[in-house]
Amino acid sequence: MANGHDADTPEPRSPRELVPADDELTPADAFQPVPSLEVDSTLSIAVDLPPAPPPEIPEDEAAVAIDEVPVDPGFVASPTEPTTMSVAIVASRLATTPPEAADGADATRAADSPDAAPLPAGEPYAGSRRDRLRGEHSTQPEPAAMLTADRLLEVNRKTRPGPEGPWQRFVYNVTFRTVNLGDSAKVRARKELDHRIQKHFEGGARFVPVLTRKGGVGKTTVTTLLGMALASAREDRIIAIDANPDRGTLSERVPRQTRSTVRDVVHKAASIGGFTDFSSLVSRDETRLDILASDTDPMLSEAFDENDYNVVADLSARFYSIVLTDCGTGIVHSVMRATLQRADSLVIVSGGSVDEARLASETLTWLEANGYGDLVRNAVVALNTATHATNLVKLEEIEAHFRSRVREIVRVPYDPQLAAGSVVSWKDLKPLTRLSARTLAALVVEGLPAERD
Repeated sequence: MANGHDADTPEPRSPRELVPADDELTPADAFQPVPSLEVDSTLSIAVDLPPAPPPEIPEDEAAVAIDEVPVDPGFVASPTEPTTMSVAIVASRLATTPPEAADGADATRAADSPDAAPLPAGEPYAGSRRDRLRGEHSTQPEPAAMLTADRLLEVNRKTRPGPEGPWQRFVYNVTFRTVNLGDSAKVRARKELDHRIQKHFEGGARFVPVLTRKGGVGKTTVTTLLGMALASAREDRIIAIDANPDRGTLSERVPRQTRSTVRDVVHKAASIGGFTDFSSLVSRDETRLDILASDTDPMLSEAFDENDYNVVADLSARFYSIVLTDCGTGIVHSVMRATLQRADSLVIVSGGSVDEARLASETLTWLEANGYGDLVRNAVVALNTATHATNLVKLEEIEAHFRSRVREIVRVPYDPQLAAGSVVSWKDLKPLTRLSARTLAALVVEGLPAERD
């Protein structure tokens, strides 16, 4: 042993003096220097752990669980057959079936069944625009009302209507009809009011009497304005009947085209077979409002009574959608009973003075006492501010009183053309007068039933 080391122990060498070559250690000076090698110093340790216990799945989740099946993404069953399937989920139209026709789950199963029976012929048309866009077709014939302009006309740059309003129209024209800002706020308000007045009715004519207990408060004027506002905005026929048992003046508010009166309608009722026959007995103004005049013969001994009104009302209901009745002064004559029995809504006219407002309120009290409380609650009060002494009365207090008893109140402003008591030209009325008349028409229409058995 030399230097304290065992003879069999090889002499330690520095790592720099050795390089690997053919599984032997060769002195480093026998080789050329090689680039240094970077050795990964990451240390990996493998530990054997016991297998993890299987997760416990609740019974309710296991009942609806889907088995895990390995999928080979490179496998294709057939290059010609589709490997996916699309299922269209479509809401059934039987969902519109009334509750009494099907109960609970039975109705749901009937809707999901492919063999479900179509809607009976007596049910209303159940198709919708969404169904048509999905390519579905109703089993029932479409009514004519389904052929609307919105459905049939293709909306594009040429067919889209231009905006209304000075600034909107200017921008539309300057940009060669490419920038449409839409209608102005004023035009939108007008169209919204038109839409309210144009409410659709089914099931016969609607009767609206215009009445009050006092004469001279503008009852005939209000009837004329209401009729013109309705006729100018609606596409169906509107008629105003002068049912004054005495001498009425409703026919003097429009250009007189015939001398026929309600008496002629009663006498010729049996020979009136269509609208052409009836239209020859009425006068029509520029708004398409028809006026049926009252008796004008002062020598006539027999007044217009309840039976006569029923004959005229029955004929009018055949040809018109809305029938206005300009009732006579007072509320106790025989025509009033027949008028109220047919009424769907009421218009009560009140003046702006103390006694006129009190008499209008007493009219409501009389109607409630005689079994017409429902008509009173649905009534509209037209407050005519063109009467004398209106500027001395607190109109807000009158409105507050009537608002506690009726559905709505509308002020009718003063207009020189109305004050003249002659022919009324709708286009020559002041804008505020036309607006109040159209507002009154919209409120009256909203109170009328849309459907009737």
